[in-house]
Amino acid sequence: MIQKRVVTTLLQSFVPMDKNQIAALLEPPPQLALGDLAFPCFALAKSMRKSPAAIAVDIAEQINSLGRSGIHAQAAGAYLNFYLDRKEYGSLLLDVILQEHFGQSQIGNGIRIIIDMSSPNIAKPFGIGHLRSTVIGGALYRMYTALGYEAVRVNHLGDWGTQFGKMIAAYKRWGNADQLQSLTIKQCLDLYVKFHDEAEAEPELEIEARHWFLKLEQGDEEAHKLWQFFVSISLEEFERMYRQLDVKFDHYLGESFYNDKMDAVVQELRTHSLLEESDGALVVRLDEHNIPPCLILKSDGTTIYPTRDLATAIYRYDTMRGDRLLYVVGNEQTLHFNQVFSVLNKMGRAWSKECEHVSFGLMKFEGKKMSTRRGKVIFLEEVLSEAIEHAKAIIEQKNPDLSDKDNVAEAVGIGAILFGDLKNNRMNEVNFSMEDALNFDGETGPYVQYTYARTQSVLSKGNMAHVELLEIPTEGLHVLESDAAWDLINELANYPAVLQKGTEKNEPSIIARYLLLVCRKFNLFYHEERILVDDESIRTIKLQITCATGKVLKLGLNLLGIQSPEQM
Repeated sequence: MIQKRVVTTLLQSFVPMDKNQIAALLEPPPQLALGDLAFPCFALAKSMRKSPAAIAVDIAEQINSLGRSGIHAQAAGAYLNFYLDRKEYGSLLLDVILQEHFGQSQIGNGIRIIIDMSSPNIAKPFGIGHLRSTVIGGALYRMYTALGYEAVRVNHLGDWGTQFGKMIAAYKRWGNADQLQSLTIKQCLDLYVKFHDEAEAEPELEIEARHWFLKLEQGDEEAHKLWQFFVSISLEEFERMYRQLDVKFDHYLGESFYNDKMDAVVQELRTHSLLEESDGALVVRLDEHNIPPCLILKSDGTTIYPTRDLATAIYRYDTMRGDRLLYVVGNEQTLHFNQVFSVLNKMGRAWSKECEHVSFGLMKFEGKKMSTRRGKVIFLEEVLSEAIEHAKAIIEQKNPDLSDKDNVAEAVGIGAILFGDLKNNRMNEVNFSMEDALNFDGETGPYVQYTYARTQSVLSKGNMAHVELLEIPTEGLHVLESDAAWDLINELANYPAVLQKGTEKNEPSIIARYLLLVCRKFNLFYHEERILVDDESIRTIKLQITCATGKVLKLGLNLLGIQSPEQM
């Protein structure tokens, strides 16, 4: 942020702080009339032995006595407010925003980040509950990539575990061998639900399921054949949904991939004398962290999630060469990851501090948790289809002559669902509402997409090709002095800082909320300033501001995995 760098450098001569400390304290005032940046003088009172208000007056006088053009300081109580010359700095900021590589950075160059994301369970349809990990992980991938990191997307499919014993037991009880090849993933879910319903009255079904999973782990031919079938039809279904969401993966490495890597983990734990017996099972105690023991082997000798995740982390660090390992997984797994990372640390893996659980809140429906066991699932495919149809109906009503209506409706419908999720702080629970998701008014993806389309419409009517390549005309610089233009340009210039903050916090909602703010400020500029005026220099600058807005909106939507239709 150019404005902050300028003021920070200026203040360094007058306050006993380093530039990082000064920059951390500088913030925009709540109102434009109070200046462009404000510095609180409270932190200086002790070292300078004056009241904050007196310090603000003294520093303001010293700065203004320098006679530096383009910047003016003014004391306001305990705050030191800075006013920048809007023509000078407005043109400078606009020029920077219009540069081809604006928003890109290489601060992550040479750092490889492995992002564990999506990771649905095999033999279960892609529900709306799977959306959060998928879209949060996808946004983080694009955010890290924009900052120069080498980001790697891994889909850690849930393709192993006792659930497959349940699936096989259910199929053997109620499935039809003649219809196996035509079995759909939704029919697989029906079998899974039936198993849990029947198991309440017939508890021995659970024993039967554990038996089948043990056979699967031991390489039983029939169990393996059925497992492989469930995996293949699930992957086909998942790929179809990922294509619609425009989500890609660099690796599909499910839980089964690590089957031959867990013995080494167990042996290493034994070598370090970390395993203890507990009711017939083997655990690693974590009393020093005040968390329950981490289960490594169950009493029947079968593996469990922590064992697999230890092998997974070691593989991602040693073989995939990840410098940082991110796990985009729900809040309910917080204890699990605390245990896994703590065990890694006890194993002497110092890099365990580079493992991070990027947790997120549950997605509920009408305030209730969704459950595949009970068949309470909202299928993502149905949600997306309904959103697309809703978008298509709105287009038919408001712009029936729009070309490429089907593709625009798909971009808008899917964009509504994705933005509706990503605008929420990831730690918060999301109560999914079809009505809210399909409400295109207010703080929504379609509102951002429409604002972007508005910028493109204005540029098209302005009939000034490659306006971003033109020099900013000095004759029209007074345009930048209006509150609407100055406020908008300052906000657009914040994009790199917003991207960096969102990435540091692993929080895509920071990007989404920023885009809504840009839209509000552009629409105010659009309504207060007539853009397509006769004066060429003024028209050029206003079109350049419009072009800069469209550029930032498209960059931000792309980070969130949302398309930017040129027309709506």
